[in-house]
Amino acid sequence: MNLFDERINRYGTHSVKWDHTDAIYEKENLLPMWVADMDFRAPQAVIDALTKRSQHGIFGYSMPTEDTKSAIQKWLDRRHKWSIQQDWIVFTPGVVLALSAAVNVYTKKGEKVVIQSPVYYPFRDMVEKNERHVVDNPLRLEKDKYVMDYDHLEQTLKDPEVTMLLLCNPHNPVGRVWTRNELLKLAELCTRHNVLIVSDDIHFDLILKENKHTLISTLSDDIASNTITCIAPSKTFNLAGMQLSTIIIPDSEKREQFNEYMGKLGLFAPSPFGITAIEAAYTHGEEWLEQLITYLEGNLDYLKSFIAERLPEIEVIEPEGTYLVWLDFRKLSMSHEELERLIQEDAKLALDEGYIFGEGGKGFERMNIACPRSILKEGLERLEQALLQRK
Repeated sequence: MNLFDERINRYGTHSVKWDHTDAIYEKENLLPMWVADMDFRAPQAVIDALTKRSQHGIFGYSMPTEDTKSAIQKWLDRRHKWSIQQDWIVFTPGVVLALSAAVNVYTKKGEKVVIQSPVYYPFRDMVEKNERHVVDNPLRLEKDKYVMDYDHLEQTLKDPEVTMLLLCNPHNPVGRVWTRNELLKLAELCTRHNVLIVSDDIHFDLILKENKHTLISTLSDDIASNTITCIAPSKTFNLAGMQLSTIIIPDSEKREQFNEYMGKLGLFAPSPFGITAIEAAYTHGEEWLEQLITYLEGNLDYLKSFIAERLPEIEVIEPEGTYLVWLDFRKLSMSHEELERLIQEDAKLALDEGYIFGEGGKGFERMNIACPRSILKEGLERLEQALLQRK
């Protein structure tokens, strides 16, 4: 049996995905294929390292060491061709917190922040909850592929009240892995109009098929100085519960401002388990990751084949990265309320409703395929039965 085929019972582990889905959706017996964590065990090297650390039995205050930062450096250099300095690294309990911090540190109340919808909904939340204004630069869907609207973006960036852009790469939920040329064009516009880029690259290790990921900060030193890069091992190795992300800030003044704000929040050091996990994952997790990507590609192929043969009403926006698939239900001509009832009440599935990602997400659903193929099969069959009953 393939390492990733095992169905692991996650009930009783305080899992948001499995223990709390029915309460969150206010429905019973839903199959959870929504929140972005995987139903796979972490690499054995990570489990072994955490087991050894727990057996020590003392869990006092901890701090990352040079070894921690070295593991990150080597991973970025080896996998992403980015040579960074250790002092560029700042740790936070998560990327969403880092987005909120960046909005607070680098913009003023009432200023404007650009997002590119349909996009991960905390982008909008972190802007609005911190009393800044969202300006949308919507992505355009052209022939089953999303692209950036640069003409609209340039007009948007000319507004002097626009001071920041939140970039998602790979893009969640539409799955684009932006090309070097696409990123260069965006970076040049932001530089020209003095707009800071905050780039969420949390899915950057999960690149499918022949696609290539580019960290925008690798394009030039000037672009790096105008960019805050947010990464984490959480999506790569299924370690979201470790609450440890890496924020890379090459510009010393911006880094000092960020650290000062983190100090105001009283956030000084990660947990010993987060440190242990990140060191083990980046040092010993590469072979496991390659096996994972192969399995995810197989799941994607299975989903595409199933939908083409048995659910022709649905169109797959094929992801270039991530384990999240953006499904287009618009041929059904349903309101988003009707579509939600179809998914949750008829199919008994918990997916992420497209409208939560922005106006352009209406008529879409986001499905998490980072699960054993038997769970994916069950989810698709539930959807098939719901659509057959509707006819």
